Amino acid sequence: MAKAGGAALKGSLGPVEAVGLSLSVIAPTMGMALNVTLAVGAAGVAAPLGFAVGTVVVALVGLSFVFFASRVTTAGSGYAYIGRTFGPRTGFIAGWCMVLLYIAAGSGSAALVGNFLSAALDDHGLHLGGWWLPVACAALVGGTLLAWRDVRLATRLMLVLELSSITVIIYLGIRILMAVNAQGGLSLAPFHPDPTIGWWGIGYAVVFAVLSFAGFEAATTLAEETGQPGRTIPIALVGSVVMAGLFFVFASYIQVIGFGLDNMKALAASDAPLNTLALRYGNVHIATALDLAACVSAVSCVLGTLSAGARMLFVLGRGGLSSTLARVHPRYGTPSVAVGVVGLAMLTGLLAWAPFIGPADYYDNVGTIGVLALIVAYLGVTAAAAVHAVRAGNRMWLVLGVLGTLAMLWPLYNSVYPVPSFPDNLWPYLVAFWIVLGGVLVLLKPAIGRQAA
Repeated sequence: MAKAGGAALKGSLGPVEAVGLSLSVIAPTMGMALNVTLAVGAAGVAAPLGFAVGTVVVALVGLSFVFFASRVTTAGSGYAYIGRTFGPRTGFIAGWCMVLLYIAAGSGSAALVGNFLSAALDDHGLHLGGWWLPVACAALVGGTLLAWRDVRLATRLMLVLELSSITVIIYLGIRILMAVNAQGGLSLAPFHPDPTIGWWGIGYAVVFAVLSFAGFEAATTLAEETGQPGRTIPIALVGSVVMAGLFFVFASYIQVIGFGLDNMKALAASDAPLNTLALRYGNVHIATALDLAACVSAVSCVLGTLSAGARMLFVLGRGGLSSTLARVHPRYGTPSVAVGVVGLAMLTGLLAWAPFIGPADYYDNVGTIGVLALIVAYLGVTAAAAVHAVRAGNRMWLVLGVLGTLAMLWPLYNSVYPVPSFPDNLWPYLVAFWIVLGGVLVLLKPAIGRQAA
């Protein structure tokens, strides 16, 4: 257990809790309710191939995290990994970027809690209206209290919530496959490039696939609270990527097949493709169950990002940013101050921005901001793995680190060029400002440069 101000993070977690945290931040159900239409818009009928390639890309990046997780058993994740290679100041910038991801993803997911609940009620003629915002705030407050008190309970609850929501989509998928097979409509065409778009479309679809995996590394923030972290955290990382990747390919395939290979424009334009498929191949009760499953997945993501973001901020505080942020609750063994700060930041963004643009657009905007920041951190980790491998004379890990770096440059390039339309063209500048702000903190707080990562 790690000391901080005379206290220690409570070390009582295992692989189950670690996997639960990573899966909750990935939020597979929520991602499949939103991202498949984007991938279809890019790659057409070959969207499932985009998710398959994206899984390989993320796996390459994940191996760099596995490389460090088996050697560095602190809660710093990218901060600690990059700090060991390039110095604590550079590591601080990576950790600072990851804090932005967790805050943005958690706040956006809270907005979707109310949005999905509203959709479930609409199926039965009950309209939530503007009450989605109080529901979102309640999800954030409840998540903050749980993350503040008991991380073991929180992580197990995350896993149960996420697996239950995944089960609903698998059930719908089986119904779709059986119905389409009876009509002779099953096809392997979704695993070949769309002849009208080609491999360029696959490359762009990979961007949305990578975005769907954002946060898979969250388990690394629990390194100081798990038994045998050098073994437990790598298992959690690999398990999360494999489970999520298989689910993404399956969920994207059933949506493409369910709509029909000739109806990709309708799928790309759909606001609620899973709901549409549930009404077509099931009934209104299955549609409601899917909306509730997405709502549950969003709640799980709120819990996960709160827990991971607080631990990252805790480590930054311990590394010289603020001793107050490094305080541990004397009874619960959680980074209580950091949990409160992260929860407050999420709530502030939700109240100040979301009411003016609506929950879906708010999630899209803050999600893009967070993922751009995360790609910067991922690039740092993969580059650090390559450099560390050179110093250790390990050619295999050098190759994997270089491949991971190249894999991350792809979605980063596609995210900023061609230049997105307004307001998406503003988000790279906002992330750049956040990085500059982190650099200013490094200059104003010399202790950051003197602390071990």
